[in-house]
Amino acid sequence: MQLIGMLDSPYVRRVAIALIIAKTPFIHRPISLFRHIDQFSKLNPLLKAPTLLTEDGVALMDSSVILNHLAGMDPRIAALTPSTAPERLAALRATGLALTLMEKAVQRHYERMLRPTEKQHEPWVDRVMGQLTAGLSALDSELPGSGWISAELGLADITVACAFGFTHALLADVVETSRYPNLGAFWARAEALPAFRAAPPEDGVTAAAIGD
Repeated sequence: MQLIGMLDSPYVRRVAIALIIAKTPFIHRPISLFRHIDQFSKLNPLLKAPTLLTEDGVALMDSSVILNHLAGMDPRIAALTPSTAPERLAALRATGLALTLMEKAVQRHYERMLRPTEKQHEPWVDRVMGQLTAGLSALDSELPGSGWISAELGLADITVACAFGFTHALLADVVETSRYPNLGAFWARAEALPAFRAAPPEDGVTAAAIGD
C-alpha cells in the first residue's frame, strides 16, 4: 500500500499520521503535484493528493475516502473514530470543522499564490476569510482545554491539528492565529507526539514508522 503526496498538505498528513498511530504498514512516496506532474499523473491523472494505491493497484483519492476504506480494512484505523454517541458526534463535528478549515486555507493560499493580484476578487477573498475565521473560532471554543476530543487520541484530533498547523504555517500573516489560544495549545499537544513528529509538515519529507 502506497500513500502518494507531500506532507505539507494537511490532507496527506492526516492520512499518514493515522496510519502511523494505527501501526498500519504503508510506503509513503512524497511526490509533488507541481514539481512532479508527469510522475504523479501516471499514478493518478486527476492530480489529487493524497492518492492511495491499494495492494490491488486501485488508486483512491480524497483523504476521507481513503480513511473510510482503511477503516473497513483495518480495525485499528476504525478505532480512531468513536463508535458510540455522544463521543462519535463530537468527533465528527470537530472533523467537519477541521476539514472545512483546510479547504478555506487552501483556497486563500492559492488565491494569492497562483492568481495575479489584479485578478483577485475581493468579495470572494472576504467570504473565504470569514469562513476561515468562523471555523477557527468554533474549534477554539469547542475543543477541550486538556487531553483530546474523546478519551483517546483519534482521527478528529489528528485532523484538527493538521488543519491548524497548515493555516498557521501558510497564513499567519493574514490570520491572527494567536487569537485562538485553546486551539493553539491543542495543536501544540498533538505536535509533541511521536506520530506527528514522524510525519512533519515539510516538503519532500517521507513519513516514518515508529516503534511500539
